[in-house]
Amino acid sequence: MNQEQHRYFIRLSFMGTDFCGWQVQPTSPSVQAELESALTLLLRENIRLTGAGRTDTGVHAREFYAHFTLERAIHQDELAQLIYKCNRILPPSIALQQILPVEGNAHARFHAINRTYHYNICTRKDPFLADRAWLIERQLNLPAMQEAAALLLEYEDFSSFARSNTQVKTHICSIEEARWERHEHLLCFRIRADRFLRNMVRAIVGSLVDVGLGKHDTAAFRRIIEAKDRGAAGYSAPARGLSLEKINYPPGFLPAG
Repeated sequence: MNQEQHRYFIRLSFMGTDFCGWQVQPTSPSVQAELESALTLLLRENIRLTGAGRTDTGVHAREFYAHFTLERAIHQDELAQLIYKCNRILPPSIALQQILPVEGNAHARFHAINRTYHYNICTRKDPFLADRAWLIERQLNLPAMQEAAALLLEYEDFSSFARSNTQVKTHICSIEEARWERHEHLLCFRIRADRFLRNMVRAIVGSLVDVGLGKHDTAAFRRIIEAKDRGAAGYSAPARGLSLEKINYPPGFLPAG
């Protein structure tokens, strides 16, 4: 990188309902395009963002990071005003929280050490959760779903939950946490891993719901994992219930903001 260039991380959150996902698409609105447009206008440079990953259409993010480079440094006293002005331009469904100066080789995607997703299932109709949860009013066997979810920690190859025809070199992921929590009429599936395949969490949730509905037992869920075949797994859960909750970087990697 040219020594005259300066790199910045941004931390943001968004509701994905109105977007085709994070990444720019030719004919559909994206979070990346909205943010690049706002920053380009305010910084008077052509800003191109590199995100920490991709999100599918309709998926939300409570915490998301991206980075960009500038030909000039942004002075510390400018940052608060830049965030304020950017948030006035952005639609209500996108909020910019921080802009952080980082080392020139810092990469929002490649330097992330793990990511945490939540998937919400609502067990009764709730208008305040309509865009943030999958409504399932049938009885779910939560202990069976919990037992099946625990099996994920025993495996590394998640080909059975990977979208077909994607150009990835490996389906190997290290899952560190996979469990369900109940909060009144909301069931939340928490999963943390070093990386995720496209559609992976939604495919896992769809198969876990099959366990909860009695269509499969825990042994069948194990066989689905071991099949290493997307056709063996169930349907993908709807995007609206999925949210990227947390991205972790190495200690000291990001400055205190």
